[in-house]
Amino acid sequence: MKVDVHHPDIFLTVEVRNKIYIYSEIIPGPGGMPVGSNGSAMLLLSGGIDSPVAGYRVAKRGVKINAVYFHTPPYTSDRTKQKVVDLARLVARYSGPLRLYVVNFTEIQLKIYEKCPHNEQTIIMRRHMMIIAEALAKKDGALGLITGESIGQVASQTMHSLACTNEVCTMPVFYPLIGFDKQEIIDVSIKIGTYDTSVLPYEDCCTIFVAKHPVTKPNLKMIRHSEKKLANVIDSMLATAVKTAEIIEI
Repeated sequence: MKVDVHHPDIFLTVEVRNKIYIYSEIIPGPGGMPVGSNGSAMLLLSGGIDSPVAGYRVAKRGVKINAVYFHTPPYTSDRTKQKVVDLARLVARYSGPLRLYVVNFTEIQLKIYEKCPHNEQTIIMRRHMMIIAEALAKKDGALGLITGESIGQVASQTMHSLACTNEVCTMPVFYPLIGFDKQEIIDVSIKIGTYDTSVLPYEDCCTIFVAKHPVTKPNLKMIRHSEKKLANVIDSMLATAVKTAEIIEI
């Protein structure tokens, strides 16, 4: 018998530590950095495909994450909420334990629906979500916000829309998926085991209240002008939403 040292059928690796290890296969782990070594951030977690993947990718870089979910009963059901809790558990397999804030967003969303132009409602809604998420992030001592946006994927994710949305924030907003296309995001969600849960047919508040013809290039001055119609009530509603958020330890 001869040994082909240039094209062997199998490689055996020997590692000498406290014991001797012999192996022939290397199975890649998720890689990245130790969780918590790069501070903490708040993930805006929906029931979709993108945000769990965004949380996973940031956690890989050593960021400790907590999450916030915006619930709108009775327009979204308890099954929708449970879906998000299940997604948080799947993300926590990679991120470690996390705190999930469930914010009741119904009154705020109805007030926006009543007072603001319909084509601007998605942007105005997301601006107020960011305000609440930032308030919760500051309570937790987080250094930034994480969202699952990808440029041009939907009307609220154009460059113009993202600029308008983030204008309300004082802390940095991180977009781990900003240059990904949908299939690339789906591929990662399948890899980390969140895809099957994400595609369960329970709608969130964004899909239920979406305008038929949302603006894709919002003008910040016009958005601010529309928000003046909320001026007498919105601050107290935002404060109540932050104060009454349900906390679920995952």
